[in-house]
Amino acid sequence: MITLPLFISGMEIAFIIFIVIMVFGADKVPEIARGLGKGMRTLKDATNDIKTEITKSAEQQGIDIDVTKDIKKEIDKAKEDIKDITGPIKRQF
Repeated sequence: MITLPLFISGMEIAFIIFIVIMVFGADKVPEIARGLGKGMRTLKDATNDIKTEITKSAEQQGIDIDVTKDIKKEIDKAKEDIKDITGPIKRQF
């Protein structure tokens, strides 16, 4: 069974694909997928541009952006510690 972050099973994905094919037709599905891919790429590029601009602006204003990196390192360290503790007692599926 395939599980996505939204907890959609493989059968549900198959049903969604079936409905999409029934509504749009088999010849339109690749075109729709291509359009969704382009849209997602545009959104990702825009997000990266915004991050870059914010970082540049923060550096120009003299704002320390390394604080977030330090916090991320601490969070990652805490995650590893939790994995080390729960590793032996984690249930096996």
